[in-house]
Amino acid sequence: MTAVLVTGGAGFVGSAVVDALLGEGHEVRVVDALDPAAHDGPPAYLAEAATMVVADLCDAAAWAHLLDGVEAVCHQAAKVGVGKDVRDAPAYVHANDAGTAALLAALSARGFAGRLVLAGSMVVYGEGRYTCAEHGVVRPGARRVADLAAGRFEPPCPRCGLPLAPGLVPEDAPADPRSIYAVTKLTQEHLSAVWARESGAALTVLRYHNVYGPRMPRDTPYAGVASIFRSALAAGRAPEVFEDGGQLRDFVHVADVARANVLALTAPQAPPGTYNVASGEPRTILALAAALAAEVGGPAPITTGAYRLGDVRHVVASPALACERLGFRAQIPFAQGAAAFARDPLRASALAG
Repeated sequence: MTAVLVTGGAGFVGSAVVDALLGEGHEVRVVDALDPAAHDGPPAYLAEAATMVVADLCDAAAWAHLLDGVEAVCHQAAKVGVGKDVRDAPAYVHANDAGTAALLAALSARGFAGRLVLAGSMVVYGEGRYTCAEHGVVRPGARRVADLAAGRFEPPCPRCGLPLAPGLVPEDAPADPRSIYAVTKLTQEHLSAVWARESGAALTVLRYHNVYGPRMPRDTPYAGVASIFRSALAAGRAPEVFEDGGQLRDFVHVADVARANVLALTAPQAPPGTYNVASGEPRTILALAAALAAEVGGPAPITTGAYRLGDVRHVVASPALACERLGFRAQIPFAQGAAAFARDPLRASALAG
């Protein structure tokens, strides 16, 4: 049995990790700020076997006893989603980077030498991997407002302008964050890497791709696209899909993500490194919206042509390294997961609507 601290353990992914750890007999302590943008109070679904502390990670007093007896830390706490605009930057930096810095400072002060598993994100890649028939693997530049406004959503080859073929992104792809959220997630990785080098402890970064499943927050601009579609269908509205709906993503069920965390936290030998937590199977945003609508008999999705400059066109991951070194493979097929998610309970926030 391992004693694990899960930050953000009342949240979407965090609570799934808590359930998975408890299911294998581990002792779990949870710390969560219960941000009103994601919660309308203490969640009824949080397992009673987990010890819960409500606190902001940046509150130095919170760390007095949080780490007592802890052998591993699973850092899930973060403000998620693309957000509205740059005015959200202070909130993202506080929650994601200042919170991570406070955690690492507390670990250092305790001389913690256990495992740290960090919830990373595919957003650090920016655009995914592309191949040009003429120039091989290339990295397209930032998307231009003029192209997006004209409905030219596919990024061209930066060298010759020819169409590109999207592929699977490996973990060693250069980082290219294109939103405030993405910048803060990459900063979390860098801060944690500095701590790991100085402490000699094991750091595992799990870069989640598009996670979906029960307990996603609803009716908030910070929710994931799957939750936004669900909220629309629950209100009797057609899901509105940005651009032309052809954006490729890698949808991975939260139960699979929780299992990846348990593997990283409890493997006989700590698996340091960075790993994509993904299915490796590209699906369009429109396909997800259509699957959810069909499952509940709701109105068909509509493509709006709208866009957000911080979004990317295609990003789908290679799961090969996680399979090789963590023994992780996504097990829940897209059709099965989407059918269940169409009726899964979502979580209300104090700021819903």
